[in-house]
Amino acid sequence: MKGRNPEAGMQQHTLRIMLCLIKLPRVFSINQVPKSCFCLKSSLGNTCYCVFHEDSIISGYRHPRSSAIDCILSLFQMTNETLNIWTHFLPTWYFLWKLVTVVLMQWVWQDPFTWPLVVFLLSCCIYPLVSSCAHTFSTMSAQARHICFFFDYGALSFYSLGSAIVYYAYIFPDKWVNGVLHQCYIPIALLNTIFCTILACYTRLGFPFLHYNNDAVKRMPASPKFSKLLRVIAFAFPYAFDNIPLFYRVFLCEGEGCTDNETIILHYQHIALAFLTSFLFASHLPERLAPGSFDYIGHSHQLFHVCAIVGTHFQMQAIEQDMVTRRSWLSANSIPITFANSLGTALLCVVVNLIIILLFSLPLLSAPKCQESKYSQGPRKTSTNLCPCY
Repeated sequence: MKGRNPEAGMQQHTLRIMLCLIKLPRVFSINQVPKSCFCLKSSLGNTCYCVFHEDSIISGYRHPRSSAIDCILSLFQMTNETLNIWTHFLPTWYFLWKLVTVVLMQWVWQDPFTWPLVVFLLSCCIYPLVSSCAHTFSTMSAQARHICFFFDYGALSFYSLGSAIVYYAYIFPDKWVNGVLHQCYIPIALLNTIFCTILACYTRLGFPFLHYNNDAVKRMPASPKFSKLLRVIAFAFPYAFDNIPLFYRVFLCEGEGCTDNETIILHYQHIALAFLTSFLFASHLPERLAPGSFDYIGHSHQLFHVCAIVGTHFQMQAIEQDMVTRRSWLSANSIPITFANSLGTALLCVVVNLIIILLFSLPLLSAPKCQESKYSQGPRKTSTNLCPCY
């Protein structure tokens, strides 16, 4: 019998020690999670707001004062956020590969016709990456949760602008090219994007320096259902405007100039998934029908993420196909692609969105922290030392 390798044995022992030192964070039920608050200063006292509890999700919660390391470690255990994170983080690399392929293979900087596609692919990389980061680090604190999702909303609104820019360049039906809507399309889409970011951020806490610091005004909007409705409107309105030329081309246009080509089936698939995505986001199905049964796998936000990614994939395929098949005609007849109506508009959107997010976030960064109840095995008892929650 051969003797054991002392070096290999030492490596195995060291590995076992390291694995023992890595302790995954605890996972809690809804009754064990304190209704964590954060307070906003005012002349009349502190106004406190509560977050972290999700509709019809009973278990799988991380603690609302998780460290950054705890948040990262939670990626490798089952929580009610794990699949939310991975269903957006992994597709990011696919979209990044598509972007790199376009940049390296199509001589992008020498060919303005490809610039809208670059903007769109960049937005496809950003929105799932920011979303996965938001879901990962949103349990560090109540303030961090709001700020994370401010960035998430900004990334989604940038994706809507990326879609508008690429539709402007490649999707408009022939009979609408150079028309009034085509000429005004990009400025209106940019304004819609800014409106989307402001309204979506507003739905969490109201306006900074107005509602945040006024103890007489509770969380704006006061009703969580009204808040969700406004958030749906915030993203539905830009989507509806951006898709006017596509909806007309696919559903209404007849006769010459309708650009009825082989990409129509891909557009149908993308539109169907877009509506399914919106339905899942707004309905909280299926977990609403059986609270606790879909906490880890199958709840609406996970399905929402999957449908959004698959829909984006079909959208990307349709756009690339339209770009290739219509290039000659569009180059000869459409408004020329310039820095101003492609990369420049995207850059302006990023700058304005970052300013909006900063304005909504500044009061949260200076807000004092409330006391919180500690972990418990049973339901949390109300304490008079805790901040009041609305």
